[in-house]
Amino acid sequence: MAITSANQLELLQTAEAVAREKMIDPGLVVEAMEESLSRAAKSRYGAEMDIRVSIDRKTGRATFTRVRTVVADDEVENYQAEFTVKEAKQYMADPQIGDEFAEEVPPVEMGRIAAQSAKQVILQKVREAERDRQFEEFKDRAGTIINGLVKREEYGNVIVDVGRGEAILRRNEKIGREAYRPGDRIRCYIKDVRREQRGPQIFLSRTAPEFMAELFKMEVPEIYDGIIEIKAVARDPGSRAKIAVISYDGSIDPVGACVGMRGSRVQAVVNELQGEKIDIIPWNDDQPTFLVNALQPAEVTKVVLDEEAGKIDVVVPEEQLSLAIGRRGQNVRLASQLTGLDIDIMTEAEDSQRRQKEFEERTALFMENLDLDEFFAQLLVSEGFTNLEEVAYVDLDELMVIDGIDEDTAQELQARARDIIEAKAKAALDKARELGVEDSLVEFEGLTPQMVLALAEDGVKTLEDFATCADWELAGGWTVQDGERVKDEGLLEAFEVSLEEAQDMVMTARVMLGWVDPTELADDADEDGLEEESEA
Repeated sequence: MAITSANQLELLQTAEAVAREKMIDPGLVVEAMEESLSRAAKSRYGAEMDIRVSIDRKTGRATFTRVRTVVADDEVENYQAEFTVKEAKQYMADPQIGDEFAEEVPPVEMGRIAAQSAKQVILQKVREAERDRQFEEFKDRAGTIINGLVKREEYGNVIVDVGRGEAILRRNEKIGREAYRPGDRIRCYIKDVRREQRGPQIFLSRTAPEFMAELFKMEVPEIYDGIIEIKAVARDPGSRAKIAVISYDGSIDPVGACVGMRGSRVQAVVNELQGEKIDIIPWNDDQPTFLVNALQPAEVTKVVLDEEAGKIDVVVPEEQLSLAIGRRGQNVRLASQLTGLDIDIMTEAEDSQRRQKEFEERTALFMENLDLDEFFAQLLVSEGFTNLEEVAYVDLDELMVIDGIDEDTAQELQARARDIIEAKAKAALDKARELGVEDSLVEFEGLTPQMVLALAEDGVKTLEDFATCADWELAGGWTVQDGERVKDEGLLEAFEVSLEEAQDMVMTARVMLGWVDPTELADDADEDGLEEESEA
């Protein structure tokens, strides 16, 4: 079949029909046809030739053109598609390197194989255009809720028809006891939209905390209008959840607005989440107060916050302990997720025992190291002194406020404390050197002799060894294994080194060794600062 023997308008009509069916630009279909005809022409005239096809967008006439490019004499590689300036003068008035000469060639006869190849090219281009259209349509919808129809289930994953494409709800993103059949309506949260080799993939979720937040936004007009804000969400999907809200209008109760008349608003969310129990909690900028709210319905006696370590100790009455912890630790786990703090719950009796033990340990420390009697050591502990460093380097006035301590006694106490500290530092340093620690690590700023010894005992003996450590290896942290949070002990955790301090020390060591360019760190810091300013 020659292209000229067919109705020329038929090409445009076909392009229009395909574009309308696939909801893509007709121009993309015409371009695919041009490429397919170009390939067919190359199979007829020779693969080395540069044959280009142009289809007139009004008449549908296809023009076949052979193109040759002017190149330098010593750069001719393909004599069918390139020629020299001297050869080009036969066809062009003033040829320059890089100019192209085009001449029309007769249309080709489309054999069965060529036609099949052209069809494959067109289908491939149409599929690519369809994928691009789907990605462009859904990329800005990530973070929103979408309704769809269940098409099928594959290995526990649910394939959902979302209108102009398909999305996937992975089995780990489904609420535990949910089961779907083809044709069922489903509401999901668009967690991510990204390009992959097989096309754009739309990933859905029903377990994401953001899904619950979006559902409340749909049910509570005050949240949609910005009068009430959802500050944090923690979920145990299908079982229980906690959501923290705050009102920017003093006349509106955020908890009552989310609950609704006779619980109508919260019940609509509960029904969508398969009966998931939801605790709605008022947000408070004061972390201890917020934590007390988050542990509801349990009553809290006392809260002790350690901001540097990101930990909080909570004391509850004996009869409230099981309620505070919850079944399988659910209540305290959700409260921890909501507040971003590690929570340690204990009874009043356990708290009393712990404080008594700490009191005895500190008393013994001062008696042993400062050569004090028990009464005198207890006085120091009662005044809040916890270690030798505090005694050694505190202002004299803080020691002299203790009954029975005058200026001479205070100076003597500090002298003893400093002598002990120096002796312990020397002993630690000597032992570290015996283990093979190099001076580069001993002299590193920020590491005490005791820290150097702790590192040496774990095999970290050089600055290079230290620079390869991760921040959590030094400061400690938490990991999740089989759904349970597991504590990772840090090499310097006993010295109360925070994660940020550990990160700074490791990066400093890498800069000193030349592993990291300090200018890159400065650029990163500037970018982080700009991001924080823009967020603010």
